[in-house]
Amino acid sequence: MLNFNELKPEKVFEYFDVISKIPRGSGNMEKISDFCMDFAKEHSLKAIKDDACNVIIYKDGTEGYENSPAVILQGHLDMVCQKEEDYEIDFEKDSLDLYVDGDFIKAKGTTLGADNGIAVAMIMSILADKTISHPPIEAVFTTDEEVGMLGALELDMKNLKAKKMINIDSEDPEVVTVSCAGGSDFTAKIPLERTKKQGEMYFCYSQRLKGWTFRR
Repeated sequence: MLNFNELKPEKVFEYFDVISKIPRGSGNMEKISDFCMDFAKEHSLKAIKDDACNVIIYKDGTEGYENSPAVILQGHLDMVCQKEEDYEIDFEKDSLDLYVDGDFIKAKGTTLGADNGIAVAMIMSILADKTISHPPIEAVFTTDEEVGMLGALELDMKNLKAKKMINIDSEDPEVVTVSCAGGSDFTAKIPLERTKKQGEMYFCYSQRLKGWTFRR
């Protein structure tokens, strides 16, 4: 277990350590989702879990903020499971072995899973804290983000009322990106005429999308 006396805020890293003991590679979401539901029950918070193992936990606004607009706090539950060639671990069953190395938390022989376990830990520390003033919170934990946001695609938006969301899945903890939420998957079919040629050939195509031109 990590030495929480060396890590601030302690509660965040305490939850991160607990989360790291639960196998949660993409496609293996049942246990971590159940942990989120147990967390909600422990703290007397309403929660729902869907067929994709997404979990939404609701917390009322604190005194003076009961009628404020709700805010979504969002992170994903799954992690990328990679290991060093000679390290023995079963990602379907085994815990990660965390340790502190200077200013960094690392996992012995494996990926750390901070993407996006740290978001889950941060959100849980907020949900568990009774001293923080906040509006109503809808904590959204999605699944299988690393393999195509599969959980988010199955999320029933009827269970959410908030119009604003804070997504805690960023490259730089000191940077906040303000944007609209959205994404799109599409298939482009480009008609080509093929002819046989000898020698060197350079292939170029250009696609213009919303004022931007992409060339390869």
